[in-house]
Amino acid sequence: MTPVLLLAAEKESAEVTDWAARLGWVVGLALFVALVYWLMREGWKWRGTLQGDLPELPTAPDAAGPAKLTMSGRYHGSTTAGQWLDRIVAQGLGTRSRAELTLTDAGLEVVRPGATDFFVPAASLREARLDKGIAGKVLTEGGLLIVTWAHGGKLIDSGFRSDRAAEHNEWVDALNSMTETNTREGAER
Repeated sequence: MTPVLLLAAEKESAEVTDWAARLGWVVGLALFVALVYWLMREGWKWRGTLQGDLPELPTAPDAAGPAKLTMSGRYHGSTTAGQWLDRIVAQGLGTRSRAELTLTDAGLEVVRPGATDFFVPAASLREARLDKGIAGKVLTEGGLLIVTWAHGGKLIDSGFRSDRAAEHNEWVDALNSMTETNTREGAER
């Protein structure tokens, strides 16, 4: 026989897929993903338990006064002040959401559709700055408005991003002006 005919005679059909093994891998992968998701959820709940000493968030007063500034954007979360990776999840502060911010003489009102609204009284405001990140969100330099405030004996950094980032500088100036006024009035008493 010629070598060409020998090669043709030795060819075999393609191997049949082993569906049982493939199905086993898919089920195993799905179980692994479910386990990882469950562990992440339990970790989130455990973090909330550890931060259970954080008191209820204040709500806006009925007569907060006229708005100095308003902003639409996103709330990206809160962390322990100065520790941008130590996320606070207690009292709903860990839930990212859309946000409507209103600054009045009484303080900062944060309205979050689908999440817990909260209010930061003017006396609790400590500082405002532009930064590039907060737990789970990193942007370009100055991309986040970070508001530092006191609540329950703890300093908290809350991160916001306006739909119009050019507003951030105006917010920093207004918030820092309020904190300087509060500090000056507190020293005079």
